[in-house]
Amino acid sequence: MNEKAPSRRTKTVAAEEATSAVKGAVKSAAKDATKSIANSASKKVRTAVARTVAAVTVVQPGLDFESPLDIICGVDEAGRGPLAGPVVAAAVILDPKRRIRGLDDSKVLSAKKREALYDKIVERSLAWCVASASVEEIDTLNILHATMLAMKRAVEGLSIVPTLAKIDGNRCPTLSVRSEAIVSGDALVPCISAASILAKVTRDRMLLDLHQTFPMYGFDAHAGYGTPQHLLALREHGPCAHHRRSFAPVREAHLRLGAAPGDLPSEMLVVEAPAFGDAAFEDASLDLDRPPF
Repeated sequence: MNEKAPSRRTKTVAAEEATSAVKGAVKSAAKDATKSIANSASKKVRTAVARTVAAVTVVQPGLDFESPLDIICGVDEAGRGPLAGPVVAAAVILDPKRRIRGLDDSKVLSAKKREALYDKIVERSLAWCVASASVEEIDTLNILHATMLAMKRAVEGLSIVPTLAKIDGNRCPTLSVRSEAIVSGDALVPCISAASILAKVTRDRMLLDLHQTFPMYGFDAHAGYGTPQHLLALREHGPCAHHRRSFAPVREAHLRLGAAPGDLPSEMLVVEAPAFGDAAFEDASLDLDRPPF
C-alpha cells in the first residue's frame, strides 16, 4: 500500500522544526565556544580591563571630568610664604547653571579682576566658605600643618556638604569626604580657581587692615611677603605681633633687637580662627599629635 504523501502544512511544520533545531544547535555551539574563549583568555581579559580602568581613573585635571552624582568643592589657600599674617583657605561649590567667566589662578589676575570675580563667586556659587589659621597656629604647628587646618575649616564650613574636595597642590587635609590633590589645580579646575580668588582677596584685605595699624612695614604693598622693603622694616622696627616668629627672617630680626631666645614662641596656645561664608562654622578641636593632613 502506498503511504499517504505529506501535506503542504506538514512539510511547513517539519521545516520550521528543523530550522529551530539548527538555530538551537548553532546558539549552543556559539555559547560553548564563547565560554571556552572566555575561560582560556580570562587572565588576559582581566588584565586588559584592569589597565583600562586604571587609565580611566588617572587624574586628567585639565578636562575636569565630574560625576553627575558628585557635589564637588574646590579648595585653595593664600599666604603660605609671607612673613606676616594668617594663612587663608577657601572652599567653593560652583553652580553649573550660573557660569562665571574669567576664572583662573588668582596669581595671574590683576587685583581689579580678582575683586570683580570675588563678588561674582560669592553671588553665584551654591556654597562657599573662607577660613584661616592664625599666626599663633602657624608658629605652633608649622606652615604646612596650619595650611591643612585652614583648608579643613573651609571645607567643613560649607553650608552644603560636598562628596569630593579637589585640592590645589600635592597634599590633602584630613577630611570626612573624598579628596583629590591636583597640582596647578588653581589654573586648571574652575572650582579651585574660584577658591584661589576668594582666599587671595580675603587675605589681601586682611593685610590692608593691618597696614592701618602698622604702616611702617608696608603691608599694603607686599601683603607680608619678604620683599627688600619688608626686610628693611623688620631690621629697623623688629617684628610686630602679626609676624611669624617661626620664619627665619622674623626670628633673626627679633634676636637682633636683643630678644632672648626664650622669648621666642616655642609652644603657643592654639587660637581658633573663625571661618566665614554662606554658613556659620566653628571648630575648637585640634589634635596636635595628629597633623591635619
